[in-house]
Amino acid sequence: MRIEATAGNEHKVWLTDGEIEDLRRATASQRDDIIIQLGAFVGLRAFEIPQVCPQDVSESASRQYRLRVQSDKDTSGGGGKPRDTYLPTSVERDLQRFQNEHSIAPKDPYIELSQPGVRAVVRRTAARVAEATGDDDFRKVSTHDLHRRFAQRLLVYQQMTPRVVVGRWDSFAAIEPYLNAPSEDVINDAFAEVSL
Repeated sequence: MRIEATAGNEHKVWLTDGEIEDLRRATASQRDDIIIQLGAFVGLRAFEIPQVCPQDVSESASRQYRLRVQSDKDTSGGGGKPRDTYLPTSVERDLQRFQNEHSIAPKDPYIELSQPGVRAVVRRTAARVAEATGDDDFRKVSTHDLHRRFAQRLLVYQQMTPRVVVGRWDSFAAIEPYLNAPSEDVINDAFAEVSL
């Protein structure tokens, strides 16, 4: 985990896949695990997670899933707009199981919490990981760090083209703050893999 202090007592935390799994194992409920997955694997923000309902999930002809977010972050001043985002099959299955086990109607949200409630779930879960591992850095983890992990994972580890990823953000410049600065080893390895 890499941490950068920001204004006030805030931090930016760059999580690894293993640390995301640590969070998932520390969740107190199936609902809390869904929250972690929607942040880290779908890239939803804390205010978007309570918006998502079963009717927002759709399947394409190629058997891939999409999730309709009714009100995205307003970065243009024109109001938040609906958008579709990729929904991994594993997350869709967990959402379906959660819906069935809790008798969630198609128009009802999966997560019946406010934005602060979603943030509190992540803070409590991270505190449990800190206690279990002795790594107090987990206490700095926020819902926004899950969103950051989503962008970093796609761009850096999965090497997805930024033109695909930028659809989740307004511009290439908007993505940049989510990326961890590459270490010298990462830079050297990247250049060693290409022929110039």
